[in-house]
Amino acid sequence: MTARDGTAAKATADGAEGSGADGRGPAGATGGAPAGAGARYLGVFGLLLGMFLAMLDGTVVGTALPTIVGDLGGLDQLSWVVTAYLLTTAAATPVWGKLGDLYGRKGVFMTSIAIFLAGSMLCGLAQDMGQLIGFRALQGLGAGGLMVGALSIIGVLVPPRESGRMQSMIGALMPVAFVGGPLLGGFLTDQLSWRWTFYVNVPVGVVALLIVAMAIRLDRTERSPARIDYLGALLLTAAILALTLLASWGGGRYGWTSPQILGLAAVSAVALAWFVRVERRAAEPVIPPRLFRSRNFTVAQILSFLVGAVMVGATSYLPQYLQFVRGRSSTESGMLLLPLMFGMLVVQLATGRLISRNGRYRVYPILGGAVLTVGALLLLPLGTDTGTAVASALTVVAGAGIGLVLQSTMIITMNGAEPRDMGAASGTVTLLRTLGGSLGVALLGAVFTGRLHGELTDRLGAEAARRLASGGAQLTPQALHALAAPLRDAYRAAVTSGLHGVLAGAAALAAVGFVVAWFIREDPLRGGPDSG
Repeated sequence: MTARDGTAAKATADGAEGSGADGRGPAGATGGAPAGAGARYLGVFGLLLGMFLAMLDGTVVGTALPTIVGDLGGLDQLSWVVTAYLLTTAAATPVWGKLGDLYGRKGVFMTSIAIFLAGSMLCGLAQDMGQLIGFRALQGLGAGGLMVGALSIIGVLVPPRESGRMQSMIGALMPVAFVGGPLLGGFLTDQLSWRWTFYVNVPVGVVALLIVAMAIRLDRTERSPARIDYLGALLLTAAILALTLLASWGGGRYGWTSPQILGLAAVSAVALAWFVRVERRAAEPVIPPRLFRSRNFTVAQILSFLVGAVMVGATSYLPQYLQFVRGRSSTESGMLLLPLMFGMLVVQLATGRLISRNGRYRVYPILGGAVLTVGALLLLPLGTDTGTAVASALTVVAGAGIGLVLQSTMIITMNGAEPRDMGAASGTVTLLRTLGGSLGVALLGAVFTGRLHGELTDRLGAEAARRLASGGAQLTPQALHALAAPLRDAYRAAVTSGLHGVLAGAAALAAVGFVVAWFIREDPLRGGPDSG
């Protein structure tokens, strides 16, 4: 055995999985890896498949939504097909992480896959929008355990110093899912049926279940009675729901000073304050407050929230520009975002390797914040006459910035947590990233809509703008071509103006991230020569 392998083996033994609050490991399986590197990497492949399901399902349904509404009706409920999934995913994520810490991560991870697949099948069988929304919530409940379960198992098996390459593989899945999801969803909807955007999860999930069952071997330790912080989970869910509704409705359905929005703000504030108080006293908190004693851990969570908001906002509204302004189809707009995807992919792979090689990581989130800010600002000059190739190529800079922050914050998070808290730590970083994406896309969406309506009003007048905007939910890029030239040009200018607002907001968020990243300290990575 090499010195490198010995370090990993020691860290694996030290990082016993399922440790309870006292750190003596009474809660479940511990960190024995399967014998042989081949079996270990096969097991990691199964874990990655499970993670990929969760990432892909957040985007694959998007291109199928117009067809779903045409089949099931309920246009006014359309947003909840997405929101229900994101809400339950975000709320369930830390709970799944804690369940893995207490009862054993392998079994809990496999349970989450089973729930996700059940929700997927039921979504494909839905007969109306109410059923689909409910089944999407069930699907999201399972999805909350896919990311956190896989990350916590990998985090226990391999110390951060040795996990850079694996984290690079994990990071590479995200851009593929974000850009490949809409392409796959459009293909399945066109060639088969929108129901296959859900059915496609089943064979992939079954393969993941079989691989994890056979290839992941975790040693058992003595169990002790586990306690779940149900009140904390309920308060966290209430706070997330109130914040999501506030971000979705504020400035649109209701004014920012309306009783509804102020009430939601009060509910979220009270729930969050109560949640913090409960977590400090709970024997087994959903999110252990002790995690935030590490400054690096805390800073990494803030960065995860911010980069989640920028990433989801960019990938949601750039296709609007490419389709409505540049006249591209949904599939083509996905292809034109490939530079963004490859920018994220290449940088994440390189960052993981560099951190594994020298153990230095502080520079990467700082550099990522700067590059992401510049990348968003570079897209601001996009106009109605900007060449499609130029617009597509410019996205690579923002993609590189996102990749730098995503990869480094995940490693910093896992390094800032004790082995007993790996599940809770990975659950927290996934939760913050999901919340950032959900709230960010809602807030940036409000900016987009406000600027779009304002531009239409300036060009066409209030009444004409109202009539055109009221049909915006059903105005496809193809239908736009049938409009009179003044209306068509006004709508394209309005979409461009809305995108500029989104990009300015994204640049501001990235700039905040750049400032926050300077608070990270260069602590030694666990498992490295300087870690003691």
